[in-house]
Amino acid sequence: MIPLQEKMIKLAIPNKGRLKDPTINLLKKAGYNFRVKDRLLYSTCTNADLQIIFLRTDDIPILVDSGVIDMGITGSDLLVERNVTRVDEVLPLNFGRCRLCVAVKEDFQGKDIKDLDGKIIATSFPVITKKYFDEAGVSITCIEMGGALEIMVGLRLADAIVDIVETGDTLRDNKLVVFKEINSYQTVMIANKKVSASPEVQKIIRRLQGILIAEEYSLLEYNIKREALKQAEAITPGFEAPTISELDEPDWVSVKVMVRKKEVANDMDRLEAIGATAILETEIINCRL
Repeated sequence: MIPLQEKMIKLAIPNKGRLKDPTINLLKKAGYNFRVKDRLLYSTCTNADLQIIFLRTDDIPILVDSGVIDMGITGSDLLVERNVTRVDEVLPLNFGRCRLCVAVKEDFQGKDIKDLDGKIIATSFPVITKKYFDEAGVSITCIEMGGALEIMVGLRLADAIVDIVETGDTLRDNKLVVFKEINSYQTVMIANKKVSASPEVQKIIRRLQGILIAEEYSLLEYNIKREALKQAEAITPGFEAPTISELDEPDWVSVKVMVRKKEVANDMDRLEAIGATAILETEIINCRL
């Protein structure tokens, strides 16, 4: 592999599917400017030494593992399925969450995983599926398929399927139900082990971390009497610690603190109850902590 200092970093991202748009949005928010167009195979950033390569999500772990691609964004389920060993999972991206489940017909009589002993299972995840049933001591016939798994049960060509479940709507439409959950997964950024600790790769990771943290937090500002400051700090301890500023009024201080967005409304109620005033929430677009 050519040292990163001598070449442009290659980052593979999904070319279609449920992970494509969130991935592109994240990279754009992180300040990377590149073209996105149907059937485009790659795009070079105009403001960074970064080449975006559009690939099938399933292929990304293998190509990063081989070192052909430096970094990639893919599902953590595919890292397990592809059994990659030369890849570091460098950053969870907090989207594309899903479960890998065993699903059966609504009228299936069994209750335990051993009730599928001797059955036919259709799946796009043969490695994970075989490992799961082997560890459970259940003998199955595993049929690998690329899609349209639900119809296999409907046509009685398989007794069950192992597939990704997000909302469960597709299962319900085909009169299937989740029988057992194997594991849960999300979208992750990966890097080849040879380059994952390099400054160039770490810079990309830090950029994306800043966006992910900003999406999770708001900036809360308020004034509070000094005597109630400890109570206020207990309510809003901040990412590390709040910023305290003196006010012209000696008995009062101003507080600036990061608060999780989902907790802002409740925290504002509690602050107001202990005498805080001028409580303001500000959106954080980007940050480095």
